[in-house]
Amino acid sequence: MSPPAQPGVPGGRGSKGPPARKLLCMCSLSLCLTYLCYSLMGGAGPGALRSPAALPGTAAPGAPRPAAAPGAPGTTAPRAPGTAALPGTAAPGAPRSAPGPPSSPAAPTRASNSSGEEAAGTWPRTPLAPGEVITAQSGAFERDPQESSTTDEELSRAGSAGSRGGGSTTPDYGEKRLPQALIIGVKKGGTRALLEAIRAHPDVRAVGTEPHFFDRNYEKGLEWYRSVMPKTLEGQITMEKTPSYFVTNEAPKRIHSMAKDTKLIVVVRNPVTRAISDYTQTLSKKPEIPTFEVLAFKNRTLGLIDASWSAIRIGIYALHLENWLQYFPLSQILFVSGERLITDPAGEMAKVQDFLGLKRIVTEKHFYFNKTKGFPCLKKPEDSSAPRCLGKSKGRTHPRIDPDVIHRLRKFYKPFNVMFYQMTGQDFEWEREESDK
Repeated sequence: MSPPAQPGVPGGRGSKGPPARKLLCMCSLSLCLTYLCYSLMGGAGPGALRSPAALPGTAAPGAPRPAAAPGAPGTTAPRAPGTAALPGTAAPGAPRSAPGPPSSPAAPTRASNSSGEEAAGTWPRTPLAPGEVITAQSGAFERDPQESSTTDEELSRAGSAGSRGGGSTTPDYGEKRLPQALIIGVKKGGTRALLEAIRAHPDVRAVGTEPHFFDRNYEKGLEWYRSVMPKTLEGQITMEKTPSYFVTNEAPKRIHSMAKDTKLIVVVRNPVTRAISDYTQTLSKKPEIPTFEVLAFKNRTLGLIDASWSAIRIGIYALHLENWLQYFPLSQILFVSGERLITDPAGEMAKVQDFLGLKRIVTEKHFYFNKTKGFPCLKKPEDSSAPRCLGKSKGRTHPRIDPDVIHRLRKFYKPFNVMFYQMTGQDFEWEREESDK
């Protein structure tokens, strides 16, 4: 059961509101979770997840997936009963392996499954157990120098060299501290842009690489985690960014065990656009993967969305958030709009600085909009040096996606988006944005 939020927190779980709105929110959440459990336990195969049946264009429960013609591009032959599962997928009923105990006694562990989703030529698809999100030690997140795995060598180098902030190199004094604030998600939402912007603040020190401590390296213990952090002075904030935390089942409990007052930042983006961006990133590394349209559906004819595909599953923000609200009140979680981080970076950064208790130093003077890349770049207000933009892996051109597929995905995400708006008390206007196109 979720601990009640502190009284008086706006939008918190413990705040009082109109009974009708509260009842509507509770009913919506109950119906969506009931449907989710039903679809996971009795739907068309393990891990199948669909939007509520009342929505037009969705498939009936148990609808079969049409067989593809042998040898058709982007398809796989059906597997006979009793044969071994493909690499990177879990067989129904397969036992879940628990990770080794963490080396630090102050950080309890929870059982997790190892999905091993790096099969050659296949996209990560992890069947879900009822109520499960993405568990620790999952390989569902493809390696990206800026948004995914980080090697031990890179972390060691980052920890010994420190991290820059305020446009200068961190001096070799101070001490390494556990982070007081974390950017926990979401992948392809704009987390790298946010990290680079907040590192321009002189009172913030952040490790540039992704430690993946609370999902992949937890068994190494808190002292290892501390060792990869930059040195800070009294009054400075230590931060890190690992987008996969938001969809890792064990992360909220583990972070709460480290420090229950940790501040959490989540950058969210229209889930349809986010899914296409996620696909585009993998396509740039694996041109042989099937098309987005093939991967997005279990049954295209019936409109059966395949939410076992990580690119789709990550965007069901309401379900992931429910896991975090069991350990943290809304007052400790800041939701940043990935869209406004592009159109109004200074405005979003003002919210971030206020949330962290920092003076508003990063302002519109720190940003320059790059028309070629289509997003803002950082610059130093005090000199005339060239603006610093994110790497070539950011701002990739998306492939053209069938408009009918986009329409079906919007209908799939709509009830989950509405639930997310109700839970956070914020309207990100993704439906309005889509209707304007």
